[in-house]
Amino acid sequence: MEEWKKYKLGEITSKIGSGATPKGGRDSYLGGNIALIRSQNVLDFSFSKLGLAYINEVQAEKLSNVEVYEKDVLLNITGDSVARVCIVPNNVLPARVNQHVAIIRGNDKVDYRYLLYYLQYIKPQLLSLSQGGATRNALTKKMIEELEVKMPSKGIQKEIVSILYALDSKIELNRRINDNLEQQAQALFKAWFVDFEPFRGGKFVDSELGMIPEGWNIQPISSIFNFQEGPGIRNWQYVNNGTKFINIRCINNDIINIQDANMISDEEAQGKYAHFMLKENDIVISCSGTLGRKALVLKEYLPLCLNTSVIRFTPRINRQLGFLYGYLGSSLFLNKQIELASGSVQANFGPIHLKGMSIAIPDNNVLNQFSDIVNSIIQKKKNIISESLRLTNLRDSILPKLMSGKIKIDKLNS
Repeated sequence: MEEWKKYKLGEITSKIGSGATPKGGRDSYLGGNIALIRSQNVLDFSFSKLGLAYINEVQAEKLSNVEVYEKDVLLNITGDSVARVCIVPNNVLPARVNQHVAIIRGNDKVDYRYLLYYLQYIKPQLLSLSQGGATRNALTKKMIEELEVKMPSKGIQKEIVSILYALDSKIELNRRINDNLEQQAQALFKAWFVDFEPFRGGKFVDSELGMIPEGWNIQPISSIFNFQEGPGIRNWQYVNNGTKFINIRCINNDIINIQDANMISDEEAQGKYAHFMLKENDIVISCSGTLGRKALVLKEYLPLCLNTSVIRFTPRINRQLGFLYGYLGSSLFLNKQIELASGSVQANFGPIHLKGMSIAIPDNNVLNQFSDIVNSIIQKKKNIISESLRLTNLRDSILPKLMSGKIKIDKLNS
């Protein structure tokens, strides 16, 4: 067996460092062509463009010491998302990072993807280290530099990476397919309920929302959808073993990452929070901070409890799930969310706003016809997400065995 050598992380990297937020906080995101990567963009194994901020060249020049390069590994170093790690996609560059994200750039001793997988492997250690601070979770540069990394030769590293990356590549392909399906659903919603393309041959009448096809009605969305915001679950209610509950950081790329979910006791979940327990085909959206996050609840996620800052939606008529799905993912809904959201520091949107919202509605025959089309898209998405969850579980089960050397490459290949 080839000997695996031990290094300090600082010995196998050419850069470890985090950035800053331009003066003025979120108001300083002046736009431009240079991305400012924040902790919300760094997920485990993947990068989210949702909420990606942009700065101009003058601002970027002041952050030139934290310019992100191709193949850089990004590590969240503060807050609730501490220890999440991914590789920056090339299509995000040029970019800088803020003070909550560290760049970890490997040298010629280590394969950059091996570095990613190793940091995922020692995530429990990173979480434990981060909890030593007096206030919020944090990893310091010294902590990161002193991390012990056990690794084989570069050739063996690449063989290990090839196995794990094959699974990640399929997961990424599935994500892109689902993105395309999502775009199809949104294009259909826009064509039917914004541009009214199938109804242009008929008569249009004026309404409080503008011109709409004759026979359509303006109805409050509460008459066609049910919605409910979750309870305020406090830190002292968290337990190590129990029922998971959702929060905003769990919702990304139309998927609910229950691995990031905290837990409450089964007694509370089945008792005073029983009416907040999610069901298959519920749709959840973010309603605080970053608006526009949406996901369909799959049976694989259950049992799962709702939480504050997340709203659960269901259609009053089950067949019309497709219409609800299209509406919640549309720019029509997102723009209204942004318009009505309150809060000077952080955008907040809730049931009180939803109760004042209306939409132009055709008869049930049209709604059902549209929903049937989108329901088929939803089912395809569910099947793909379920496959990705199985692949993720497989990757996560073999990753620690590969990174520790407990599984030999030749044995796994055979």
